[in-house]
Amino acid sequence: MPGFLASLPPHLIRALASDWLHNARTDQLPPCPSRGDWTTWAVIGGRGSGKTRTGAEWVRALATGDPAFCARAVGRIALIGETYADVRDVMIEGPSGLLALSGARPHWAPSRRRLEWANGAVAMAFSAEEPDSLRGPQFGAAWSDEIAKWRRPDATYDMIQFGLRLGDRPRNLVTTTPRPIPLIRRILSDPLTVVSRSRTADNAANLAPSFLDAVVGRYAGTRLGRQELDGELIEDRPDALWTREGIEAARRDGMPELRRIVVAVDPPASSKAGADACGIVAAGLGPDGHAYVVADATLGRASPQAWAGAALALYHRLEAGSLVVEVNQGGEMAIAVIAEVDASVPVIPVRATRGKYLRAEPVSVLYAQGRVHHVGSLPALEDELCDFGPGGLSSGASPDRLDALVWALTHLMLGQRAEPRIRRV
Repeated sequence: MPGFLASLPPHLIRALASDWLHNARTDQLPPCPSRGDWTTWAVIGGRGSGKTRTGAEWVRALATGDPAFCARAVGRIALIGETYADVRDVMIEGPSGLLALSGARPHWAPSRRRLEWANGAVAMAFSAEEPDSLRGPQFGAAWSDEIAKWRRPDATYDMIQFGLRLGDRPRNLVTTTPRPIPLIRRILSDPLTVVSRSRTADNAANLAPSFLDAVVGRYAGTRLGRQELDGELIEDRPDALWTREGIEAARRDGMPELRRIVVAVDPPASSKAGADACGIVAAGLGPDGHAYVVADATLGRASPQAWAGAALALYHRLEAGSLVVEVNQGGEMAIAVIAEVDASVPVIPVRATRGKYLRAEPVSVLYAQGRVHHVGSLPALEDELCDFGPGGLSSGASPDRLDALVWALTHLMLGQRAEPRIRRV
């Protein structure tokens, strides 16, 4: 076969290399379009398994009327990601996105947030942060990417379903690494959903060997690896202090006017390769005496100036009252860095005298009592909470988001009232 390919003229070799039907894996090809027994195609896979390319090729095929994918071209398609930036940077402009595909490229109009093909088909970009933006528009197809990360997954997905009302068989493609949230369970249990599964290893030929060596070597066989690499839906750890059911029961789409807001920071000891992330979580106290967790701005492997800037940006955006900063590992340096950026911000230093599990237990009790509410979805934070047991996280990594959350809620709800420290210049 290699000899035969080498004998072909260059234009035929290029055509074969760009032929998606020829190059795609079976799990990357949709169910038969003439089948009437499906409305949702769920592509569940690990990181780097080719989900984005699958989604982009499907949208291109529908927009151009590729007969292998549809009976006729679909004129209006919705592209929905976690944020508008994700839609633009990953689904449209990314290395596996729509503009990177071979063949006639659509015209990308960023100001209008839409792609336009020569035949008149359009694909419109939407952010899952704004589910109401999906009210009104109607579509013949939708591509919903990484729904496990969406801030308001159920509200956004419901709006998509209401908008899929054009053509004989409007359909939705869901591409995501799984998390055991209610929406994913709902989609997978729907008899009108067809599921394709893939692992990171399935796409090894298109991934950097250094990535495979580093990530697979570290996470293979762990709970996190089974979810993020193998695309498995991993249920809660039985000995975890938190459960998804409990978090979900107390979740709120909005919040009351908060009496006090703090931003808690769990700084890393260094910013070198392999260093811990800087946990940055904001929470506030409502008039009902309940706590509302409103943001997770945690940064991985960032310089002190970068994470200090992120913490202060969140502080100012939320009009918080103070920064709560752990000083056990480089915290005094952290306070100095924060003062360099903005010396007017009140900083409350806190020091851990007990282990992480013992500090987290009283906070988990507040959740069990229904006194803590997550505003929208905070996927990465919730993953840590529901995987944190007596021995820490299953992966052995540091629970930096959880640590920051514990400091914020301890300060707001459990009586830790150190005096703010204000650096003066």
